[in-house]
Amino acid sequence: MHMMQGWRLAVKHMNIIILLFLYQLLWGFFLYRFVDSVVTPLLRRFPGDALPPSAVRLFFSEAQFQLMKTDLIHPYLWLLGGLFLTRMLLTPLFNAGLFYSLHHATDESGTKFIHGIRSTWKPVMLLYWIKTLLALAPAWWLLPTGFQALLKSGSTGDLLQTVLPGAAIWLLWSALLHLLFLSMQFGVASSNGAFNSLWHAVRHIAPFTGVSLLMWAIGIGIALFVTSISLIWAGLFALILHQGYHLIRTMMKVWTICAQYDCLQSRTQG
Repeated sequence: MHMMQGWRLAVKHMNIIILLFLYQLLWGFFLYRFVDSVVTPLLRRFPGDALPPSAVRLFFSEAQFQLMKTDLIHPYLWLLGGLFLTRMLLTPLFNAGLFYSLHHATDESGTKFIHGIRSTWKPVMLLYWIKTLLALAPAWWLLPTGFQALLKSGSTGDLLQTVLPGAAIWLLWSALLHLLFLSMQFGVASSNGAFNSLWHAVRHIAPFTGVSLLMWAIGIGIALFVTSISLIWAGLFALILHQGYHLIRTMMKVWTICAQYDCLQSRTQG
């Protein structure tokens, strides 16, 4: 039921979906260019299979020295920080417009995207920043541990055994934060109040989480299907499918938000 109603809400906001698709496309392009400019030169210097394992250990030792003892990485960190800050400013604006428009989807005047940005961007942005900082907080402990494990692990199995438990806890923590802060953003966008909506989400955490997990599973399934088809039928069709998937992924994201909103809203009215 929530999935069907969420789909109806998503279709009503097709213009917003197109806008979000273009935004994600541009963000992905600039992020890809940044990663490519950093990773490709490193891969050219990485020892191949023909060289002994000592060459690989020497490569990682040299990389650790350059990262820790020189300022080689500073320009990349500044550029990455600028991209991250830009996303931190733009994403909550789009979220504010979408969440507000969902609450007014029954109006006859169409979507309220621009008006939603103007009226609710401040609290939505504040909540988005708090959620992001809390979600990134475990990185202060986990990333150094993971980097040391990468340098010291003798095999892939040892590396996974060291990294996976912390990564799983971090993933669960981020998912829980996402759901709770999403409910608060729904609240400020609909004038119900952030903490009232948070308490309502906690009281109905089981159906709220169930709908979210189901929609996430559908999204992952579609991603795996597109990837499989691209690997099997490589060529022009795979290229077209891959490019079209970005629009499908954006639609799935909006559909998920709409289903989550309907799940909480239906219980508020009930």
